[in-house]
Amino acid sequence: MTGSRGKSVFIWTVTWFCVITLSAPTVIIIGASFTAGEIIQFPPDGLSLRWYDALIGQTAFTDALWRTLYVSLVCTAVSIPAGVLAALATVRYRLRFRPAIQVYLLLPFTIPLVVSGIGMMVWFGELRILGALWPVGVGLCVINLPFMIWAVSASASALDPELENAAANCGAGPVMVFFTVTLPAVTPGIITGALLMFILAVNEFLVSLFLTDSRTVTLPVQIYNSIRSVITPDLAAISVVYIVLALAAVWLLDRLVGLEIFLKSR
Repeated sequence: MTGSRGKSVFIWTVTWFCVITLSAPTVIIIGASFTAGEIIQFPPDGLSLRWYDALIGQTAFTDALWRTLYVSLVCTAVSIPAGVLAALATVRYRLRFRPAIQVYLLLPFTIPLVVSGIGMMVWFGELRILGALWPVGVGLCVINLPFMIWAVSASASALDPELENAAANCGAGPVMVFFTVTLPAVTPGIITGALLMFILAVNEFLVSLFLTDSRTVTLPVQIYNSIRSVITPDLAAISVVYIVLALAAVWLLDRLVGLEIFLKSR
């Protein structure tokens, strides 16, 4: 009994330590965003919405936020067809050199982001598209595409091939089978992967730093540029916007497909 009790105490201690460690930065930044003072501090120096009001009036941050959302939508739109086709090809078909292809699709995880950023900066410069906004979304899709592939692969692995065979025996062609059987079956994985790609693109800083300039700067880069001079509570307010976006994505994921499907895709 003593050993069991000690084990339980140890597990709960570690659990609460992890919960507090993970949640403390979020709680601190949320509290600091409501300060009435002139500097970031916790506990806040009074409570006020002044920094949220000031944030609305700062066009640099609002414009950067809209550019970030645009880049994230481009990243998500490109990743859906690319990730779905790559996942189905590696899971549903017996491809030659399939292990090599699967390893190749994981290369973005093995290459440091700074190397990827420099490489895409040089490549986009040669194509004369560096400085435009949509290539940033394409670049973020490249480095995060394995997340989409994993999510769709989890759904594709659970698909019974007999369903596709039955549809084919009923006279459906390959395209019809894909749109009526395969695609609906992997839709939960597509939704999961798309939300992941969107949030990852919203948060990506390092690659965006190499692919943007003063006209196309995204919000993470704008925040970085701001903290190089002085850290004011409006940065805490814009950080809360990030937290709200992440919570909205988790809520939407739970409503559409359920968090258990997301956990299985991991």
